[in-house]
Amino acid sequence: MRPLLAAAAASALVTVPLLGVPGIAGTAAADDGESLAFTMTDPRITESSGLAASRLHKGVYWTHNDSDDGPYVYAVDSATGKTVATVTLRGIGRPRDVEAISIGPDGDIYVGDIGDNLGGSWPYVWIYRFPEPKRLADQTVRATQYVVKYDAGPRNAEAMMVDPRTGRIWIASKNEDGGALYEGPARMTPSGTNIFRRTTDIPLWITDGAFSPDGSRLVLRGYFGALMYRWADGTPHRIDQMHVPLQRQGESVTFTTDGRALMYGSEGQDSEVYRVPLTGDDRPDDVRKAGAPPSGSSSATGGGAQAPGDGGGQRSVGQFTVGALTIAALAAVVLAGRRLLRRGGRPS
Repeated sequence: MRPLLAAAAASALVTVPLLGVPGIAGTAAADDGESLAFTMTDPRITESSGLAASRLHKGVYWTHNDSDDGPYVYAVDSATGKTVATVTLRGIGRPRDVEAISIGPDGDIYVGDIGDNLGGSWPYVWIYRFPEPKRLADQTVRATQYVVKYDAGPRNAEAMMVDPRTGRIWIASKNEDGGALYEGPARMTPSGTNIFRRTTDIPLWITDGAFSPDGSRLVLRGYFGALMYRWADGTPHRIDQMHVPLQRQGESVTFTTDGRALMYGSEGQDSEVYRVPLTGDDRPDDVRKAGAPPSGSSSATGGGAQAPGDGGGQRSVGQFTVGALTIAALAAVVLAGRRLLRRGGRPS
């Protein structure tokens, strides 16, 4: 996904309704305690499009560039924002449009080369899989490559999630009129084609998604909002429409490893990752059953403002201001213009 020309939009003085863009309505909520967790300082990371919290290395997040990079995945230390490992994938083809990353219950990292900015021009897309490295160092690993097709034909997608309970892979398509969830086969095969079948419509322009560590919640985010679902037996049950931080180009989301907060990432040089604590029914079942207070509260962190290993909480930020909403509206205008110029767009 290419930048939205936010700087040009911000310089204009225009006001437009926001309700026509999926995911915008209702996002200007009360203060939710969001904070800047860390900034990616690696000059190679300019189009961070996916985010996944490491299961083996405390405070480390895996990410990747969108396109025009190569078969690379980066491990970023949230305490410093520095890249602590670069993993080069071999045994796969040349990546086209890598949009998502997730970690399965087997401890493997799954990378979704599932983007298609031309609205569904690729007859198939790919998913790559490799074990999460036990040692954080630059290395080359052999990955398994899966060929993926959709039951109703090609489409664009930027969200891929691995169910932490079953290991089944899900993809959410991206469309300005709303996307949809696609269910992968119970067992993926590297030697044939894996068909993903449409199951549920999602009223959001989806740029990423993630399961909670216990598998009881699914979050799907867009540029201007997010939806939280209770996940049960492969079916999403909507809980909440959520605020997301105002970012340069909001592309990624993941749960912290304790399930108490969401981490929101963006494309661009020196990409900033924001941390938003979860409250109420948005919190995963295991957190609620434990009676734990929301992440970031004084009782949850022993008086501190940040749970250890989930980012430094470098500064607090407020909610949408009138100016921020105007920028969001202007971005909507830009996106609407792009829609008019798009060739041969397909439904989700």
